[in-house]
Amino acid sequence: MKTPMTLRGAELLRKELTQLKNVERPRISEQIAEARSHGDLSENAEYDAARDKQGLMEARIRDIEAKLSNAQIVDPKTLHADGRVVFGATVDVEDDKGEAFTWQIVGEDEADIKAGRIFVASPIARALIGKSAGDSVEVQTPGGVKGYEILDVRYE
Repeated sequence: MKTPMTLRGAELLRKELTQLKNVERPRISEQIAEARSHGDLSENAEYDAARDKQGLMEARIRDIEAKLSNAQIVDPKTLHADGRVVFGATVDVEDDKGEAFTWQIVGEDEADIKAGRIFVASPIARALIGKSAGDSVEVQTPGGVKGYEILDVRYE
């Protein structure tokens, strides 16, 4: 099953992967070699710490590679969704208190509510998907039901 991801999200994962493979992996290998040179590995905390770090890093590399291989890259600029909210769209909304928000619907690794990027499977995004400017939605949140009016939908 393909997982939707914006161009930006894919690029961020590729950069992280390059950093891990070209910078972190050699550095951890050096740390392991240095710790080995200290002798008895059975009581060598530096060696154990470096090996643990290496295991976590290799797991992250495998995770990123799997995500990229299963990614369906979506470029919002090429979307022709007739003004409807879809994955990758940027949505301007106003809540029932008159407060305005701008959110982009993104994949899991890109989600950052403070930066205005919400996960496609979040309750807010699920409520917005398929709707158009002028539509109103209600979202069940931990603080109760919140209402939003969609002011604009953009593909940027």
